[in-house]
Amino acid sequence: MKVEQEQQKTAPDEDLTLCSQDYSLLTDLYELTMAACYIGEGVEQQQACFELFVRRLPPGFGYLIAMGLAQALDYLEKFCFNPTQIAALQSLGIFDKAPRRFWSLLENARFTGDVWAVPEGTAIFADEPLLRVEAPLWQAQLVETYLLNAINYQTLVATRAARLRDVAGASAILLEFGTRRAFSPQASLWAARAALAAGLDSTSNVLAAVKLGYQPSGTMAHSLVMALAAIQGSEDKAFTAFHRYFPGAPLLIDTYDTIAAASRLAQRVKAGEIQLAGVRLDSGDLVKLSQIIRSILPDVTIFASGDLDEWEITKLKAAGACIDGYGLGTRLVTGNPVNGVYKLVEIDGIPTMKNSSNKESYPGRKQIFRQFEGSQIQKDCLGLMTESPEAKQPMLQILFKQGKRVQLPETLAEIRDRTHASVASLPAATRRIDNPTPLPVEISTALQELTQQTQKKILTVDS
Repeated sequence: MKVEQEQQKTAPDEDLTLCSQDYSLLTDLYELTMAACYIGEGVEQQQACFELFVRRLPPGFGYLIAMGLAQALDYLEKFCFNPTQIAALQSLGIFDKAPRRFWSLLENARFTGDVWAVPEGTAIFADEPLLRVEAPLWQAQLVETYLLNAINYQTLVATRAARLRDVAGASAILLEFGTRRAFSPQASLWAARAALAAGLDSTSNVLAAVKLGYQPSGTMAHSLVMALAAIQGSEDKAFTAFHRYFPGAPLLIDTYDTIAAASRLAQRVKAGEIQLAGVRLDSGDLVKLSQIIRSILPDVTIFASGDLDEWEITKLKAAGACIDGYGLGTRLVTGNPVNGVYKLVEIDGIPTMKNSSNKESYPGRKQIFRQFEGSQIQKDCLGLMTESPEAKQPMLQILFKQGKRVQLPETLAEIRDRTHASVASLPAATRRIDNPTPLPVEISTALQELTQQTQKKILTVDS
């Protein structure tokens, strides 16, 4: 009996469902060990500036669409450690030599810093900060992992969604179907949000749709057709049964013979037996099938799905496919990652930089200065926050001041409009799908000089 009680006490909590109360422990261990070290050395309250940026764009991308800021700011607003979390850390044994002040700071932890960021839906390029945190060193360090997680993933999905909208055109219906392929249940919600904010029309994720105020979208799976056809005797009876409860819903017609199914549906539509809003194709030669189905069902919307992405849609359109809408899943919510990094650029007013091979960073608090000609971007300049070049728009905005929001949260509609305008403002060579040319980012003279000065200082220290 005693052994059983002991096992119950020490048994791990295997419920890995995430809630907002868990956010503070959703971090890499080294964030906590570094914070403890800072506290032990008495430097934890030094004002630090960290910037989140990508060193290079993912292969095949000409730009990125910044996304995930809303979740990052929500995390900072709720940042705290509860007694249960602190007890869990103490029980690990890892922090036995940590200074006592480490625990007292965690007990009263709140984010008290400033946050600058580009608004969600903004096009950005390599080396340009998506976000900057200015806060006491221990706070700015502890928030790194969550900020990178929220912003990297949503920026990936938003960029894919923006490219999909760009190649599919404004009139195409684009549906997010990626929940079953997203990297986790939490990621599926973020993927749906990022996709909608970047231009897709709806999501099949019911929870995401309800939370975000959207109507969820979907058709049916092959299993419904297979099950009802086997039991009731025909594919047509499966279609009839589904429309009995969901009249006018699109039907998935490629379970068996796609053309035969479309022909039978055309006869039923002509006879007034059924109202048909749309059909979906999930396999086969989508170009040929869609063309034939358009001739059979000229007034019916044709959807396509099945591992589609911006390259596949471009090929389908070029080949003359008669497709009105696309279901986007696996390739939208997965793919080459956005490798955003979070680097210290200033501590106690002293510029800092990473100087290792292929991972150099620029020192100092920076600003993106964007020059427009009409609505078109002409060039970007990465400079210091203290600069104010004429006729150039600063892109980073202050969103948190001393731990408090200074701007109201944006709606998805506002972010969606900004995404559309951002993509439309890019040069054609930057928007193209094959071999895009990223917009060159100039480095201001002042930033170049600061970089050289900081490098010399590093070499002096090293010698």
